[in-house]
Amino acid sequence: MPDTELAALQRAIGDLRQSLTQLRLRYGDTTAVRRIANDVDRLDIDAAELSALPVPRTAGQREMVVVSDTPYDPDLWRGADDEGVGGYRAQA
Repeated sequence: MPDTELAALQRAIGDLRQSLTQLRLRYGDTTAVRRIANDVDRLDIDAAELSALPVPRTAGQREMVVVSDTPYDPDLWRGADDEGVGGYRAQA
């Protein structure tokens, strides 16, 4: 996740924590407030885990593979068959 997305996520979690503080003041330590607190803690843990991961490539990015254009050693192909073409014939 790019830094701007992580920063936005962390800001949102901070806002949730502030709201949670207000909910605790209003409703006390009820089961619902504890569950929400648990959910906010889980979001914080998951956000921290994401920030430690390497950023994956997007679907549109492709890895470039460099293929050498130097000729292969002809001995590499000695005795090999081309599928659909047949075997090589020894030239006299």
